[in-house]
Amino acid sequence: MLGFTNLDYAALAFFLTAWLGYHSALELTPAGRKSLNKVMNQYRYRWMEQMVVRENRIVDTTILASLMNGTAFFASTSLIAIGGVLALLRSTDAVLPLFADLPFGAPPTRMAWDVKVGGLAVIFVYAFFKFAWSYRLFNYMAIMVGAVPVLKESSQTEALAAARQAGAMSAVAGKHFNRGQRAFFFSLAYLGWFVSAYLFMIATAGVLVVMWRRQFLSDALDAAMRQADA
Repeated sequence: MLGFTNLDYAALAFFLTAWLGYHSALELTPAGRKSLNKVMNQYRYRWMEQMVVRENRIVDTTILASLMNGTAFFASTSLIAIGGVLALLRSTDAVLPLFADLPFGAPPTRMAWDVKVGGLAVIFVYAFFKFAWSYRLFNYMAIMVGAVPVLKESSQTEALAAARQAGAMSAVAGKHFNRGQRAFFFSLAYLGWFVSAYLFMIATAGVLVVMWRRQFLSDALDAAMRQADA
């Protein structure tokens, strides 16, 4: 009815398994504690603890503004991507003949094309919600940073407790930002489905390997670990 083959369903299942499996391995297993994201969370807490001893917090507010601007950029990009996907739905009649001429598998049906485009839209909508929520959390973090007392005006226990609360909010905001970026990366793999199910699976495996390597085997992780252990 939809015009999908068994290979299409297998490729889609592989895609979803790769995404959910990567998410689970990175965020829900002990192995994820050695990832670049987790190491950077240590720096988030260290940053807040260092902020306690600074009376002038211009540096901290500048860093916060940079984080919020980056998150807002990706949220805006998600909306643009959603608009582009909706434009694809209006161009089905013009696009289908082009893909029918490609020497990769059977030409897609109109229903199959619309379902694929709809799936891509879902990915970008998910990314937008993650980036928008991350932006909101960074706003909350900014308020919490403003509430962190200066060390000499309060007890060390009170100041560090407030700083660690702000650090925890930063870690949560970063987690949702990372999930939004993950959706962007997997959307690139999803584009392979428009060409063929084989390319879809190859692209999914490629994206998975690249993301895994960056989290666990990259030079960035080595550099962060050296500082975290110092």
